[in-house]
Amino acid sequence: VQLAESGGGSVQAGGSLTLSCEASGIVFRTYSLGWFRQAPGKEREVIASLDADGTTYYPDSVKGRFTVSKDNAKDTLYLQMNSLKPEDTDMYYCAADHPLLPGQSPPRFPNEYNYWGRGTQVTVSS
Repeated sequence: VQLAESGGGSVQAGGSLTLSCEASGIVFRTYSLGWFRQAPGKEREVIASLDADGTTYYPDSVKGRFTVSKDNAKDTLYLQMNSLKPEDTDMYYCAADHPLLPGQSPPRFPNEYNYWGRGTQVTVSS
């Protein structure tokens, strides 16, 4: 299983970036997927999740500014980030978890995901 993020970079506050995460080795459309970010010395936090049934989740810190989507034909997960702020500066990671078992709740925390990409850096300057 491989997850490969791309699309990070440097942008001024108020700008936009779109991150991509290309997956291989999984039945992409059946997996729970997520985007996380982590700053040095801080815990990894979820910023968007997308379940196999299309349910999305965003924390308040990014709600209304970030949008998660996927293209099952391309096995690619996306994160559209608008109105970026300096506090959005972090390393961004995509993650995937196995298909849910009947009655299982979708993953929302880092330790619930099985597969991770290596990350892509996002830097927002003021």
